[in-house]
Amino acid sequence: MPCETWRGKLDAYLDGDLGSAEAASFSAHIRGCSACAADALGRVQLKRSVSMAGKRYEPSPEFRARMAKTVSVKNKKNDSWKWSILALPALAVLVISLGVNWYVQRDTARRQRVYSEIADLHVSALASATPVDVISTDRHPVKPWFQGKIPCSFNLPELQGTEFTLLGGRVTYLTQTPGAHLIYHLRKHEISVFIFQDRGDTTGVPSGLVHAMSFNEDTWSQNGLRYFVVGDVSGDDIEALSKLLKSAG
Repeated sequence: MPCETWRGKLDAYLDGDLGSAEAASFSAHIRGCSACAADALGRVQLKRSVSMAGKRYEPSPEFRARMAKTVSVKNKKNDSWKWSILALPALAVLVISLGVNWYVQRDTARRQRVYSEIADLHVSALASATPVDVISTDRHPVKPWFQGKIPCSFNLPELQGTEFTLLGGRVTYLTQTPGAHLIYHLRKHEISVFIFQDRGDTTGVPSGLVHAMSFNEDTWSQNGLRYFVVGDVSGDDIEALSKLLKSAG
């Protein structure tokens, strides 16, 4: 398939709108095409810049409360106070319902934002000419390379007798927090493993396997760390690597 056709599908790929087979083919293409890889990397960086700008100017709860108080209209006293009392239970139910709905929507949006950022980091690595800064198939030199570069320590699994191969790692950032980005190889596919210090901005993300942005992603918390495993392989393959990481942690 020519590059012009792939580039026409780039936005759909980054937004997770391609089917799993087509997304896998696209991932394979950008690993071998420097022009499409550069285009993908540029768009991912643009998405991340827009996302960070949106967070920077997001109004605080205090500002929202102050504006709501400013625009609210005081209820005029009248003789219908009895009807107001009768309406209070219904009003309370409405307020609670709206509050629950707002909380659920906000929580869902936060989860999707985290999943999207993890997928973007994975795509950025695939599109980069230097996806890893420390290159080794041996876990022993990779783990100490991160010392002093990230605020946490982790263990890596023994891969002998498995289909997975460690390619190396690099330092990455999620919500401005540094963490480890490890890349594993499995049957011509790359799988990214992200390890961060577990904080409030990722604690709300439930553990378990999900399909997001054309990728399968698994996440869990263990020993004060938050793990993410993402790739265009099957959910069973993602869970197999997750199981190895959990046993090492």
